[in-house]
Amino acid sequence: MKTQKLPPKPAKVAQARRSKPSPGLDRDIQAAIGDQLRAMHDSILREGVPDRFVDLLARLDKPQGSR
Repeated sequence: MKTQKLPPKPAKVAQARRSKPSPGLDRDIQAAIGDQLRAMHDSILREGVPDRFVDLLARLDKPQGSR
């Protein structure tokens, strides 16, 4: 049985594949996004837990019979 050889790829296609930018975001963009996410997260943490949630958690922590 004879195997069929594929025609060689044109040089332009091979060159385009080598020079294709890598997928994803570059490090500068990743750093900027990370900085913004940290800033948002930090502001949320500084807000604290509302009193009604603290009360609810305290009630849920009590044993079943004392509710």
